[in-house]
This record gives sequence, structure tokens and C-alpha cells, in this order.
Amino acid sequence: MMSAIVLSHRWLGIAFCLLFAMWFATGIVMHFVPFPSLMEAERVGGLAPVDSGEVRISVADAVAASGIADATRLRLLQRSDGPVYVVSGPSRLRVVRATDGQDASVRSPEVALAIAQAHARQRGLDAAHAAVVAHADYDQWSVPNGFDRHRPLFRVALGDAVETEVYVSSRTGEVVLDTTRNERGWNLAGSVLHWIYPTVLRSNWALWDGVVWTLSLLALIAALLGAVLGIVRVKLRGRRPSSPYRGWHALHHIIGLAATVFVLTWIFSGWLSMDHGRLFSRGQLTSAEAGVIDASPDWTTAPSPDRKLLSPSAREVEWFAFDGKVYRRERTGLDKQVVLRPDGGGSEGLGAQAIGSLMVKLATGCDAPSSLAGNDDYPAQSTVDGTPVYRSRCGDLWFDIDSADGRVLQRLDASRRAYRWFYSALHTLDFPILMAYPRLRDALIVGLCALGLVFSITGIVIGWRRLRFSFAG
Repeated sequence: MMSAIVLSHRWLGIAFCLLFAMWFATGIVMHFVPFPSLMEAERVGGLAPVDSGEVRISVADAVAASGIADATRLRLLQRSDGPVYVVSGPSRLRVVRATDGQDASVRSPEVALAIAQAHARQRGLDAAHAAVVAHADYDQWSVPNGFDRHRPLFRVALGDAVETEVYVSSRTGEVVLDTTRNERGWNLAGSVLHWIYPTVLRSNWALWDGVVWTLSLLALIAALLGAVLGIVRVKLRGRRPSSPYRGWHALHHIIGLAATVFVLTWIFSGWLSMDHGRLFSRGQLTSAEAGVIDASPDWTTAPSPDRKLLSPSAREVEWFAFDGKVYRRERTGLDKQVVLRPDGGGSEGLGAQAIGSLMVKLATGCDAPSSLAGNDDYPAQSTVDGTPVYRSRCGDLWFDIDSADGRVLQRLDASRRAYRWFYSALHTLDFPILMAYPRLRDALIVGLCALGLVFSITGIVIGWRRLRFSFAG
């Protein structure tokens, strides 16, 4: 048995020592520089006030023009070429002009360029030398599945000092992503390596998922075998434990013992990041629950701009169905909005009573919704700063609802709650006590990853020497 463990650990270690070192080093980079995305503040900052005078068709007419019979949400946006309705259903997305209901998808690079420049000006970015540099389904920064509804994407280089590039959806004409030179550079040394994220692999989600899951599992097995060997090989000299090895082997043994708990939990939780429903639930609504949440309303009852005037400072207007009724919300800033209820009243968001009424239909045995505290063990963040998220506990099943727009942010069953600790807490150390002390958390993450990196380097040296010995001559 021990011979098999030694042999398996040796060759798995040789195969994965470089991968271990890469994961630890890139983990430090990722902690400080996340993968590029369009932050909500950037998205809202790039929106221009809606010119309601140009809106000619009603919400119901926009839904009919889109051809999406099961539409659940509409957004009214001001693009550089005029106002448009973005109509969303459970599986489809279309955009139509608010003037005549005609298709408003973006096919022309000139239109995409004008949209990107208008977005940049709203954010105070220099776009004087902007140019469209690509029109493609995928590149290194647009591979996440969240962009599938927007492909292909126009990539526009603004030509500013920090080399900002923005991506314009050909489906809706929205800017959906931005990157800068520094973000791209650090992520090539961070997320791209850490997640094994080359475009050619990641653009095929199923293949990428299988490859990275398998590699992570084999790495976990190598670490487990090493932990067994490390503990078994400890020698006692008097009352003091010691290593029977010398040189690099002794260093590998000692550092490995010191880092065993961290290495095992970090590699295990990293493997769980690729779980995707294999062992834990995915936190997705069931078809019955989705049928309640996404029930299409009677759009003729929607308070259209011609019947209920828009605020002149509204940068985004959204109509959404909630509990069979149509609400309208006007986004006037990052932390400012008004939600118009079907009865004509207004507030900053949905109230606990409206959310509780829906929860009765969504699940059985639900408690009255309560607002989440800022230090909740299972945090959820509203899309609008300062707007509460309500949690409704339906027995062992919890739902977190964003009162800003009625979306279900989290569906937490016992499995999903356990996953939060086994994956997120172990891998990013976002334990509530550490989140209260961010500098301490930063130091722990950097220190532990550095320890893991040094440990991996000793394995690289030992592995290289073993290869030279085994294959010399």
C-alpha cells in the first residue's frame, strides 16, 4: 500500500508541481485584480438620459414588435441613434426602436463606434481616437457565458492613455464589457492562467469544464497522497518531531507539514469551483418556480411613457412583471431610482408585503420576508446601492429577492448553503470575521499563497531531479 502511495504521489507530483506553483502565484494576483467586467457604476455612468419625446410606441407595442410572447422585462435606453426598448424573455432577447418598433440590433461598425463613443463621453473617457478593432463571438475577455445573449460583439479601442477597450452588443447595442491595458496585462498573469482560460478552450464551455475539473481532481489526489506520506514519515526524536529526509526533500517535507491544512482545503475548494451541480445544487430555480417568477403579465396594463411621464433625469427605464403585476422603475443614478406600483404610487423599491405575496405562490411554509443585514453569512447585494435585499425562509429553502427590481438573487437550499462554506469561504477566506478586517484577510491570503508557492517550488526541484535521474542517458 505504501509503495503504491509513494509511486502515485511521486509521478502525480511531477506532473502537477508546475500547475500547483501557477495556481498559488496567480491566486495572489487574482485577489487584487479580478477578471475584467463592466461594473454597475460604469454601466450606469455610461447611460444618457432618455429622451421621452422620441418615444412613439407603447410597452405593449414593443413586446408585440419583438415577437417574444413570454416577455418578462423591458428596458428603455437612450442610444446614440435614438431610444430603444430591450425586450427580454426567459430564453430570448431582442431590441426594437422606440420610435417605430423596427429591429434595432447593431450590424454596422459605424453605429457600434458611435454608441461606444457616447458611452465613453458620459463616463468622462477620452474617445477622440476611438476605432472598431474587432467583430467576433469570442476573444480572451468575452468568453464568459454571460455574454452569449450579446454575441457577436464589437470591440472598440478608445485610443486613450490607459488603452481602454469597450465591447458593444450586436443584439442590443449596449456596452457590456470594458477592459484597460493594466487589467488585461495582470489578468494574463492571473485569471487566464489560474482558470486555464485560453480562448480556444474556454469558448467550448463543456470541454473546458471537463478538462479543468479533471485536472483539479488529479491535483487534489496528489495533495492528499502527499499529506498521508508527510504525516506517516514524521519521526520522533525524543518529544520533537523531525524529518527523515535531507536537503530539498526535507524542505519539501517540513513546509508541506506546515502548509498541509491550507493546501488541502485550497485545492479541494478550488476543485469545487468547477462543481457545476456535480456534488452540490446549483442554486437555480426549478421549472415550477421559474414559471411563477417569470410569468408573463398583461403588458397592456404597463404604465407607458405616453400615459405616465418619465422623469427627465431617467437614464434607464425598466418594466418588469412581479406577482402578475407590471411595475415601472426609473433609474436616475447608481443609488437612485423610483419604482412605480400598479396603483400609481411610487417608492425606492418593492416592499416586504409585495414580496411576501409572491412567496406564498412560489413555495410553501414561507416566513415573512426580512431585510438582509450587511454582515449576513450568505450575503447578497442589490443592483442599486442602499436598496434592501429581502430573504424569505420557506422551511429549509431560502429565497433572496432584490427589492430594486424583483429578481431572485439567490436560491439557497441546504446543499447550496454548504457549498458557500466549502467553496467560497475556504477558497477566498471570506469568513465574516475576516471580512470585517480586510487588511488581515489580504495578509493571510498573500502569506498562505506564498507559502504554497514555496512548497510547490521545492516539489519542482525534486521532480526535476527525479526526471533527470530516471531518464539520464
